[in-house]
Amino acid sequence: MGMTRRHVSRRQVLGAAAGAVAFPYIVPSSVFGAAAPSGKITMGCIGVGSQGSGNMNGFLDKEDDARILAVCDVDKGHRDAAKRRVDEKYGNSDCATYHDFRELIARDDIDALSLALPDHWHSIPVIMAARAGKDMYGEKPLARTIHEGKMMVEAVHRYDRIWQTGSWQRSQENFHHACELVRNGRIGKVTRVEVGLPSGGATGNPPVSPVPEGLDWDFWLGPAPWRPFTKYGGNAPHWDWRWIMDYSGGQLTDWAGHHIDIAHWGLGLEDTGPVEIEGEGVFPKDGIYDVPTEYKFTCKYANGVEMIVASDRLVPKGMGAVWYGDKGWIHVDRGRQATNPPELWNEKIGPGEMRLYESRDHQQNFLDCVKTRKKTITPIEVAYRSISVGHLGEIAMLLGRKIHWDPDKQVFVNDDAANRMLSRPMRAPWHL
Repeated sequence: MGMTRRHVSRRQVLGAAAGAVAFPYIVPSSVFGAAAPSGKITMGCIGVGSQGSGNMNGFLDKEDDARILAVCDVDKGHRDAAKRRVDEKYGNSDCATYHDFRELIARDDIDALSLALPDHWHSIPVIMAARAGKDMYGEKPLARTIHEGKMMVEAVHRYDRIWQTGSWQRSQENFHHACELVRNGRIGKVTRVEVGLPSGGATGNPPVSPVPEGLDWDFWLGPAPWRPFTKYGGNAPHWDWRWIMDYSGGQLTDWAGHHIDIAHWGLGLEDTGPVEIEGEGVFPKDGIYDVPTEYKFTCKYANGVEMIVASDRLVPKGMGAVWYGDKGWIHVDRGRQATNPPELWNEKIGPGEMRLYESRDHQQNFLDCVKTRKKTITPIEVAYRSISVGHLGEIAMLLGRKIHWDPDKQVFVNDDAANRMLSRPMRAPWHL
């Protein structure tokens, strides 16, 4: 597919020190990438577990626009299963497999990537792929830390890449309509928003276990601190890593890119963040699981809006986003919505009113934007702002006090302790 790309050779990518993604002093010139014989967008998939294979299947169904050439995973079982699925779809055995994402990124014949990796592995491949001229469909939460997210935004913008975040609720009609109603003043002046997210996690201290055959455990850990393999629950290690802060922020950060994103969209606060954050969480103390299993924190924005983010049982309407205005309220969640007054939901948005970006197919929106070079419905800077709220809440709860945030400078105000928590150390040789 002929598209504007910044060319970095295979040797340059593979020659970088393991995981080093420092930018060159001189940015290469833009050139047109080689066209695939079919004229379709050529893709590689990095991370093909449950979420990644689901995304891969979605792109396989877009046969008119995309063709998958390669898959990559540090788990041989995932890797082989993904290859079988791609080869079965295309009726050949052409799909290449990779254990090391750097080798896939180095391919000059791949235009775009689908990435679905544990949170601690989000930043390094994205920055490297942006430098190599790849467009990307990447999963939420955008990054494990605010610092990593900021670096990812800078790289995608610097190398002029197309990015779509897997915050697919924006491409659902009920979320879109709810946000348009709020934006067009149907509930008046909004003063408060409640965001309900799942609670729960895991507790305990599972025993050290043999590494499953075919899994490169050291590569899976990557930039996270080394620890022996433990079987966690029944799906080691491809689910319960979410309950360990070295890899994730738990349900809070797992879902921030969904409902906090929608709350921001309705408020028109996608390019900023709160100025004050305070709250409390329940953090397990014994064992390897340490993400908050229950949480509630309040964010105050410069315009006076207050947003409460909490475990679903701690807010009146449970899961979803609720905007409260001086003329009523709107609640939206997956597959359901409610308003006060009740008839409000059936109101149409008029031709002279504000209309939000519309998409009814999240992956197709990405492919269309790869072709047109227009922004996607959930660009990387939007994803950064939504996950930052989750990270800010996590930091406030860990510190046990109110924190003050400058959303323009993206630092805490006169708070060295909080600023030290904007990043996490990376295990050598990996670094940003």
